[in-house]
Amino acid sequence: MMKNIFLSISVLLLLSYNLTSQTIVSYDQSDGLLNNYVECVAVDINDNIWFGTAFGVSMFDGNSWTSYDQSSHPLMLSDNIKTITATSTGDIWIGTDYGANKLVGGVAGLIWIPYTYSDGLANNKVTSIDEAPNGDLWFSHSSFSAGVSVFDGVNWNSYNSPDLPISGVCGTSFDSNGDKWFASPLDGVTHFDGSDFTNYTVNDGLLSNQSSSICIDDNDNKWLGSSSGMSVVNSNATQFLSHTIMYSLPPPDTLNPVVDIAEDSWGRIWTTIYVGYLAEGGVAFWNGSVWNDYDHTDGIAGPNVKGLAIDSQDNIWIATTTGVSMISAMPSQILNHHDKSLNIYPNPSNSQININVNNANIDLVALYDNQGRLIIEFNNVFASSLDIDVSNISAGVYTLKVMSLSELNSRKIIIY
Repeated sequence: MMKNIFLSISVLLLLSYNLTSQTIVSYDQSDGLLNNYVECVAVDINDNIWFGTAFGVSMFDGNSWTSYDQSSHPLMLSDNIKTITATSTGDIWIGTDYGANKLVGGVAGLIWIPYTYSDGLANNKVTSIDEAPNGDLWFSHSSFSAGVSVFDGVNWNSYNSPDLPISGVCGTSFDSNGDKWFASPLDGVTHFDGSDFTNYTVNDGLLSNQSSSICIDDNDNKWLGSSSGMSVVNSNATQFLSHTIMYSLPPPDTLNPVVDIAEDSWGRIWTTIYVGYLAEGGVAFWNGSVWNDYDHTDGIAGPNVKGLAIDSQDNIWIATTTGVSMISAMPSQILNHHDKSLNIYPNPSNSQININVNNANIDLVALYDNQGRLIIEFNNVFASSLDIDVSNISAGVYTLKVMSLSELNSRKIIIY
């Protein structure tokens, strides 16, 4: 087993400092993993970690490994697992190019019950399985005109073109209202409020139409991964922001194709990135101010990262084509450093806050409360500094977002 330890730099969070070390542990076939080529990962309600590989499924309980493949479980539709999901009720589902399976217990032991087109799936090629707040499972199909399948445990339903893009769906996520948001391989993102479907593309502000994954955070912001980076769509789809360099690459290579996205309990957004033509990739997280990244030089099992999942302790589990890795949980104080070109003062304040960007103009300033509601917004400032009157704003902790030169920075602001 490969173990790697590296030191994180302690930085400023509001007015406090903290110093800690960060651990990355990697596992491969020599430790009990069924195969090193891991496509996907999920965490169940007991914090068991499930890995879908190119040769079957492995489960790690923290001490020992259990594996499943077609030779030992012939009802499995394929050994090449494309997606794996652990539901809130403890069920384990896998998706393949030949349909889906659910792991259930029986008199003779655990078996994988198959579900295919003949059972109600809209298409046998399953790219993602996502659980809605009401417990329904949404199966995404990236095949031409396939859309999504919905399973409530008894009955099947489906949605496809023309309601959904003809290019299919690669992932589904759910906002606080229970509305559905679909990432499409060629057509951006689609919103379904239960009655109407609304599609958003680069014409509305998305970074790219080639979506790869989607995650909705605790403030109903939609984080949409694409071949060009990350788009962030606010709660009511009126503001579109972009992140293009989450994982640092040597110039002139800056392209950041997103593979997977997840949010930890601190509200940080984690993503896996892989640049195929460079055979380089890694893991990055957004702490509200900047992106920080880890790759194989830090101890990640390999550069071709395929997915990630976060357990109840905020450990980050990463699937790669050369094994799996765990980044141990880090408190929110860690690695929350700021862009020194952006100055915000005074902070705390009860009257006025000055925002200054060195050698650049400010494009956007937005102030949000701790529930993600927009309080103040300034667009097209066309100046390097801006004064904001906060004397009439209630005391509390706020998030100030500043966009300049296509770079988005976020700071915590205290108003008293």
